[in-house]
Amino acid sequence: MSYAFTDVSILNGHSDMTPVKGKAVLVCEDKIVDIVDENAIPANYEKISLGGKYLMPGLINLHVHLPSSGRPMKTKPDYRKVELLMKLSAARAIVRVMCRNYAKLQLFSGTTTVRAVGGILDVDSCLRDSINAGKAVGPRILAANYAVSVDGGHMTGSVAKAAHSAGEAAAMVRDISKSHPDLIKLMITGGVLDAEVPGEPGVLKMPAEYVKAACDEAHRLGFKVAAHAEGNEGMLVALQNGVDTIEHGGKPSEEVIRLFKEKGAVLVGTLSPALPFVFMDKSVTGMTDTDLINGKALFENMKECINECLKNGITVGLGTDTGCPFITHYDTWRELYWFTKFCGVDNAFALHTATEINARIAGIDGITGTVEAGKSADFLISDGNPLEDLTTLKQPAAVVFRGKIYDRPKIKKYDFVEKQLGKIM
Repeated sequence: MSYAFTDVSILNGHSDMTPVKGKAVLVCEDKIVDIVDENAIPANYEKISLGGKYLMPGLINLHVHLPSSGRPMKTKPDYRKVELLMKLSAARAIVRVMCRNYAKLQLFSGTTTVRAVGGILDVDSCLRDSINAGKAVGPRILAANYAVSVDGGHMTGSVAKAAHSAGEAAAMVRDISKSHPDLIKLMITGGVLDAEVPGEPGVLKMPAEYVKAACDEAHRLGFKVAAHAEGNEGMLVALQNGVDTIEHGGKPSEEVIRLFKEKGAVLVGTLSPALPFVFMDKSVTGMTDTDLINGKALFENMKECINECLKNGITVGLGTDTGCPFITHYDTWRELYWFTKFCGVDNAFALHTATEINARIAGIDGITGTVEAGKSADFLISDGNPLEDLTTLKQPAAVVFRGKIYDRPKIKKYDFVEKQLGKIM
């Protein structure tokens, strides 16, 4: 099928983007063929008028956990049970269905690419292959599959498995590589919800020699490495030993900033999961006093890390850490909003980050991330101008992925989550 989007304001995803009118976006099959004057549309292209709506690249979410919904839970889960449940074929089947449904929700909300950085077994890469084969509906998935952690480490027993030596960490990377992932994920520090001492969010868990062994093996096999690192010590160990992207971050020392520059490493900011700790009462979240103290500290530390990286010319990408409490599969747009609200960037830079910059970080900028000839036809179409109001992205007018149009996609939302997050905005 060949068609042309007309009567549209185009936002191309570049850093200097402004709405471009009077042009038509030509699409053939799954690719953008050209952007031409509206009076120069070839005769064999079907015209689709967008009635003055805004067309931009589909959003890219660099930090997603597909097996989890983001619904808040009354009690903390016992992650060790997940590993036991996955021995049952019925449980594995349920997880596959859940991930398929959540991936579809990501797409329908305007996110056309997700980086799945910690999943159960090889479910994420299998779902990626099903979507690529046209057997499932969902976004482009860059899958890490299960992550490498340690005993007592972050998410061990659910989306991560424990290594007990440097050699075993490298062997786990080789094992993951058999499922044909797109990247490798390490859990170097703890997280807020598994911290035991107030004032210590993101304590180092993985020894430096494990990190180096895993990174060396991943790079030998051709994979980039992303690392969960929420404190300065964890970032230091990650950067010194070969990690390519720091996920979340922490209050950075001058040495961390120097290493970011020296290594050409990237920060993937994730403000969303810290907000419930800062702005919601514990009667709403069910979190402990220790959780709240550490969550608030992490929020301030991540903000500082993002701002210091931007100030020093270090590339910053965006992800939501979807699956954490109150962080759903339909709210990528909110991370852009928080980026502007808490880090002082403007709407254009936030949209540019969630499209072109995120594509560059993910290594797919030759495929998607901007609206230009030769790229995949991945679009988010909104009723209003997101450069003026990012909340217009909350309900897409349409989503296009690889040329297929999803008009007014239905998004099932959690009323309680929407109400609580709405109070912060």
